[in-house]
Amino acid sequence: MRYNLAIAYLLWLFGGVGVLGLQRYYLGKIGTGVLWTVTGGLGGFGAFYDFFTLPRQVREANIRDAARLIAESRMAESYARPAVPRSAPREPLERAALKVARASGGHVTPGELSLESDCTLDEARKVLDELARKGYAEVKVRSSGVVVYGFPEFYREGRNDFEIG
Repeated sequence: MRYNLAIAYLLWLFGGVGVLGLQRYYLGKIGTGVLWTVTGGLGGFGAFYDFFTLPRQVREANIRDAARLIAESRMAESYARPAVPRSAPREPLERAALKVARASGGHVTPGELSLESDCTLDEARKVLDELARKGYAEVKVRSSGVVVYGFPEFYREGRNDFEIG
């Protein structure tokens, strides 16, 4: 709604020279409109004040209304599109484990798989344990205590056993 200064002054005039507060109701100032109605425009002082400040009050009401419309349109836009953009489906962890094994000469740790596939360490460990259980990988522990999964089909030439470098 676009507020009009001429309408505000007409309501001020026909509302008992401002004492009924019709101009305030029009501008969306319901609380002070009721106060003006009950107190006779604060004994006439408020009505006199409104006569001089109506141009500013109309401008402020128009700004407030424009801000409300902008906020409502932004709210509608946020409901119209997903809040979080959908990402591409994640590659299956088994496939990611095999890619990491091939790139590293046949050896994979849960930490390496976690970094490369954007999964948690627990998820990486579970997938690697399952591949070892199915016989696709061998499990060894380095002297440092790190668990390493070896995939024989990806061992580099000349490495027939499970060597940990």
